[in-house]
Amino acid sequence: MTALIVAFVIGVVYGAVTTVGHRNDWRLGDLAIPWGLVVALAGVTGLLLGIRLVAGGRGAAAAAAAGVIGVTALLTFAGSGASVLVAGDLVGTVWSIAPAFIAVLVVAWPKLPTSRRTGA
Repeated sequence: MTALIVAFVIGVVYGAVTTVGHRNDWRLGDLAIPWGLVVALAGVTGLLLGIRLVAGGRGAAAAAAAGVIGVTALLTFAGSGASVLVAGDLVGTVWSIAPAFIAVLVVAWPKLPTSRRTGA
């Protein structure tokens, strides 16, 4: 139970930080490279995979995913000054959908069979 709560809190913190930082881009003339989105999605993947591997099951990974997805959904609403952290453009849409897709893949991925080594 403690592992689930810790995983959820880590997911909430990571989701909040990456929701704020996913809009960063690097501009080369007219070309904008959304490095913040790429790093955020790679981080979500690494976080969920790491928690699933360390905790040894799907429960903790699902709890962390719920934290990331929940806080991302919460931060999509307009704030007090009518400002939003997740805009309705391509980058915002990808950020709104991709963490849930990544979570489904990581949590639903089957457990690979362990290799058995026989002594010769």
